[in-house]
Amino acid sequence: MKAIAYTRTGDSSVLDLVEREVPSPGLGEVRVRVAVSGVNPTDWKSREGSRRMAFDEVVPNQDGAGTVDAVGDGVADLAVGDRVWLFLAQHGSPSGTAQEYTVVPAARAVRLPVGADFALGASLGVPAMTAHRALTVHEFGPSRLTPGALEGRAVLVAGGAGAVGHAAIQLAVWAGAAVIATVSSDEKAVLARAAGAQHVVRYTDDDAVEQIRALAPKGIDQIVEVAPAANADLDLQVIANHGSIAYYANEGGDAFTLPVQPSFARNVRMQGVLVYTVGEAAWRAAAEDITAALQDGALPVGEGAGLPLTWFPLAETARAHDAVQAGTVGKVLIDVSGEGH
Repeated sequence: MKAIAYTRTGDSSVLDLVEREVPSPGLGEVRVRVAVSGVNPTDWKSREGSRRMAFDEVVPNQDGAGTVDAVGDGVADLAVGDRVWLFLAQHGSPSGTAQEYTVVPAARAVRLPVGADFALGASLGVPAMTAHRALTVHEFGPSRLTPGALEGRAVLVAGGAGAVGHAAIQLAVWAGAAVIATVSSDEKAVLARAAGAQHVVRYTDDDAVEQIRALAPKGIDQIVEVAPAANADLDLQVIANHGSIAYYANEGGDAFTLPVQPSFARNVRMQGVLVYTVGEAAWRAAAEDITAALQDGALPVGEGAGLPLTWFPLAETARAHDAVQAGTVGKVLIDVSGEGH
């Protein structure tokens, strides 16, 4: 089979197209014939990282979608022929989705509902599960997302045109929230609205705080934050009492200062979110809720749904990594099998 692999960290030139034997699934594992591989910022950051590699050779990319091709012992919930979306395929493993076949723990392969294609499946994973976690850490719940679970709540999604922001908007709307998204440009405002945000504010506007307060006079109940260092002041000016600020990235700076009195006076909960370390219970809850949203048709992708798709063939995975690193808007996907695009 064809695979993309690297044996040393560095820029995208360390990625090579290689031939490998088709792997066999072990106990509790499934083998998936990959149709589409999804690229996330953590994929290129891991490849470029300065830390010693955990494995002699790594096939990158955490997310993907395809068809179950073989089932290992002890797997009861999946069968050969099942169409699945994959998450954290390369977490704790040298074997990601940038290859024709990959082996993953069965719990990380989730059935795709009828009507959900492989491009959609490969766009979930890290972004959608991060968004789910960010929306379920409020002091007073909910801990699961269902239609109506966020009814009556105001949710602010910072960076509404990003992959996590897009998923957060869609999941929050599906769960019944009133959603305000912040963006940096008119072009990104179009995407945030297409994702379902009822209101969009340019955070570069001098009166951004006033705009948000006018839209949510009782305050924002939950903030999904991509840039806590840049947005800490704005967030505290619009947050409601007992509000939560769930941050998952460090855009705009690696450290932030939080004013003590305004934050404790409003009983603000600051919650870091890293999907790789939230644990199996959170992964399972997110996978189940995301699949339910898929069944309701609540998570479409594509430019018309607010998440443009940029495609590359497997042999050009290095270019795909570079595109994500350069900040390509939307989701970067790799057409591994020719079925996905």
